[in-house]
Amino acid sequence: MGSFTLNKNQIEQYHRDGFIIINQFLNAQETEKLHHIAINDDVMRKNAFDLNDQTGKKTKLSLWYTPGNDAYGLLTKSERMVNNVNVLLEGDAPVCHFHSKLMQKEPKVGGAWEWHQDYGYWYKNEFLFPDQMISVMVAITDANKDNGCLQVIKGTHKMGRVEHGFSGEQVGASQHYVDLALQAMEHIYVELKAGDALFFHPNLLHRSEANTSDFPRWSLISCYNRASNIPHNEPNLSCIKPLEAVPDEAMMTLNVEGLSENTDFLSKDKDEALK
Repeated sequence: MGSFTLNKNQIEQYHRDGFIIINQFLNAQETEKLHHIAINDDVMRKNAFDLNDQTGKKTKLSLWYTPGNDAYGLLTKSERMVNNVNVLLEGDAPVCHFHSKLMQKEPKVGGAWEWHQDYGYWYKNEFLFPDQMISVMVAITDANKDNGCLQVIKGTHKMGRVEHGFSGEQVGASQHYVDLALQAMEHIYVELKAGDALFFHPNLLHRSEANTSDFPRWSLISCYNRASNIPHNEPNLSCIKPLEAVPDEAMMTLNVEGLSENTDFLSKDKDEALK
């Protein structure tokens, strides 16, 4: 899919609904390679931490800032990612990588995520312009209702930022405004096949249920920012370092594996300090 470019209808849908789903964003060979690397990545595993939901179920995640020349980094920097993000973001400054995270929701134990907006977190980092930020989630395994796929409320990015507070070890949106949004707008389960991608706005309300199935739900989420959207409370400045896009085929043609020991991971202690 090296030539993949969002069309006019998809761009309009993103701005209207706050998200778009791209089926077969990765082909079967790319998806299989990413899956094989992810499940065998010892460095990723060592740097993962758990976040508890309100019931004590755990979702495991690993988060890092600087994309390298590993499989994840080459996907994050790929032309299909960077060029299409560039089309969707407000402004014309270069596209930068804020952070990526591998979400690992294991069978039977993978926890829920409360309703929230990504900008509910990023506002605390003092980014001023949410329209210059975006997340792209690539499904590494199938995501469905049984294993706790993402849920969104269509159009809620137009509400602006909603107040957030603690819910277990997570930060969730004000339930009052979530309830109002659910009365007024459509609630959608984002069921994806492995290799599909979801582009979504940082003010889109979203959540996920616990994984009660016998199958894992793994996904890679890469978050982007314009170089002009300078944060005033974010120590890692990868978010204003312009990306140099690489060819889409680099992930397959180069002999790459998982993350290196030198990757700038976020630790749970630092995550707590940022909340």
